Amino acid sequence: MPTASSLFEKLSLWISTSREVDGLWVGTVEDSPYPGLRRVEQALELIKRTGRIQYARITRHLRRIWVNIVPAYDACYRHALNACVFDERFVVSKETTVERIAEVIIHEATHARLEDRGISYDEKLRHRIEAICLGRELAFARRLSDDTQSKELERTIDRCAVDQPYFSDKNFYERHYQGSIDALHFLGTPDWLVRVIVKLRPRKHSPDWQK
Repeated sequence: MPTASSLFEKLSLWISTSREVDGLWVGTVEDSPYPGLRRVEQALELIKRTGRIQYARITRHLRRIWVNIVPAYDACYRHALNACVFDERFVVSKETTVERIAEVIIHEATHARLEDRGISYDEKLRHRIEAICLGRELAFARRLSDDTQSKELERTIDRCAVDQPYFSDKNFYERHYQGSIDALHFLGTPDWLVRVIVKLRPRKHSPDWQK
């Protein structure tokens, strides 16, 4: 039987505004005029123009790109949906460039590609998987001559090797827990209802999504 969260996601997908881009479902829960959706489309066009191999991998391994609310992260890969899910706040931010959105799409599509090869997001492998995904992201940033982002990605890749506890189930849960509270406040949820939701939230440590 589907869980409450999966039913909610299916309903959210159903009511989303969407387009089809080269066989890829691209959608958003935003209201009109859908600025996040437009920026994702622009990012896909940028990848198609400048990295056709990367673009082919995206359309082969991903089924969806979805602008929604992502607790704790700018984006994640959702296994159950075979989707790159963006946080609306990140996508529409004036500080987020179309180039940055394109880099993140490549990162999340790499998660899908590794999964298709049978590499699961196990806790003990997580730091290595993230380093691989960041490496693909870095290669595209360099292709765009995005020097500032390239240097930041290089530092993040180095941290993957030395800060493995960051990727533990426990720390994933704690970040997701706090991010969920922030997301509820962003959506205008009353404080009393936030407290009820937090109290009822199951203590699940193993993530079913990938950073």
